[in-house]
Amino acid sequence: MKLGILGGGKIVVDFLSMVHDIPAIKLSALLSSERSLVKNQELANDHGIEAVYTNIEELLASDIDTVYVALPNHLHFEFTKKALLAGKHVICEKPFTINATQLEDLAALALSKDLVLVEAITNQYFSNFEAIKKDIKLLGDIKIVEANYSQYSSRYDAFKNGEVLPAFDPKKAGGALMDINIYNLHLMVGLFGEPKSSHYYANVERGIDTSGMLILDYGNFKAVCIGSKDTDAPIKSTIQGRNGSIIIDGPTNSLEGYNLALRGETPENKDFRVHKHRMYQEFVEFENIISTHDMDKVKQGLDHSIIVMELVEEALQTAYLHLG
Repeated sequence: MKLGILGGGKIVVDFLSMVHDIPAIKLSALLSSERSLVKNQELANDHGIEAVYTNIEELLASDIDTVYVALPNHLHFEFTKKALLAGKHVICEKPFTINATQLEDLAALALSKDLVLVEAITNQYFSNFEAIKKDIKLLGDIKIVEANYSQYSSRYDAFKNGEVLPAFDPKKAGGALMDINIYNLHLMVGLFGEPKSSHYYANVERGIDTSGMLILDYGNFKAVCIGSKDTDAPIKSTIQGRNGSIIIDGPTNSLEGYNLALRGETPENKDFRVHKHRMYQEFVEFENIISTHDMDKVKQGLDHSIIVMELVEEALQTAYLHLG
């Protein structure tokens, strides 16, 4: 894989701290704004990135075969489409787009051009995720599921003082659901599929959800996804069945092990991680999908992401229209 990276923010710095452990990924190009060029040139030098561009068309005209879109949320659609039209495979950071229609358009374009298009959503690729899917069968009938990812944002203080940064900007697809609660939602859809219905109860300030609870009705059981950027709380997920429970300590974007507690048995701590970095397994899988041109996996991933984006879109419309 000859990779071109769009962006130089925190997620890119995090990615670069890990990617050298995947030799099949060659860092070929980095897109930078003019304002951040000096900083991003240093970043490229530090990590052996061959070229830095400030023009997307020039980057796409290079010999890269894959683009990693790690730009702010509201730019995902525009730059992913540019890359697909240029004949490049695309790995796009979460959230894929700002609504389901945009994602469906991108999916149709990618499939029509026989290109790989995948969403970088970490928890779908963990060994621990696969193990949890198997151990859920031991719990019997599922009754209640809860995922809480609450982390006070330093940007919230700025927001309260009148400075609207992208993380709290409704025009830039900010907010708690798009940022951190979406990991919880991906976990639910990955484990249980599409719910029968959903409703989002959000705390909305100046047009953005700073925290909220997304209730999912699966018919025979209920699930709640809690995401908060205006409070702190223990970050934990619990899956409760008739025969016991699975408890995940920590955020759903890292799944750093879990506890299986079956009724009448000694609780068991489990952890099947193969690498300490949360982005490692997803990018190993992306490289494999691209190198083998596994379009079946691409279609499966797109189907999953479209379900999530439809739920997100409906949730935000319901919350904002109800309160506005």
